[in-house]
Amino acid sequence: MNIRAETGNDRTAIRELNHAAFETPAEAALVDILREQVNPIISLVAEENGRVIGYILFTPVSLISHTELRIMGLAPMAVLPEHQRRGIGSALVQAGLDQCKKLGFGAIVVLGHKSYYPRFGFTPAAHVGLSCEYDVPEDVFMLIELQKDYLNGASGIIKYHSAFQNV
Repeated sequence: MNIRAETGNDRTAIRELNHAAFETPAEAALVDILREQVNPIISLVAEENGRVIGYILFTPVSLISHTELRIMGLAPMAVLPEHQRRGIGSALVQAGLDQCKKLGFGAIVVLGHKSYYPRFGFTPAAHVGLSCEYDVPEDVFMLIELQKDYLNGASGIIKYHSAFQNV
């Protein structure tokens, strides 16, 4: 398996992967919109034998009361159903965290499964006074600081790109 940056040639495969991994086409449409409207993005694929089998996307989010902070949101992340439980998602998450850190982002947030993301160091965002603009349970809105104490003294609401409202 190889993890690399998305290229233009991967777009159809990414769209098909998101259709296969999610119950609705909303995530596939979200990726297309974010790719066109947001910069910077970190868009990575996992490929095996030349076939895209996993995907992850990171896009900037903003902390309403501290817009100077550089924070990314992880969403979506998908692995083809027949390739799940083989460490592909974990490899994608780790590669994405590494890329975000290299680009100088201080923290990452995710709306995700409460037993999956803590293995990477994500903890409930409410513990540091952050909440999500969407009405979600506190234990599924998590964060990881890529820079020690990056969010020290910061609190408030994390706002996603408007395209997320359609998911």
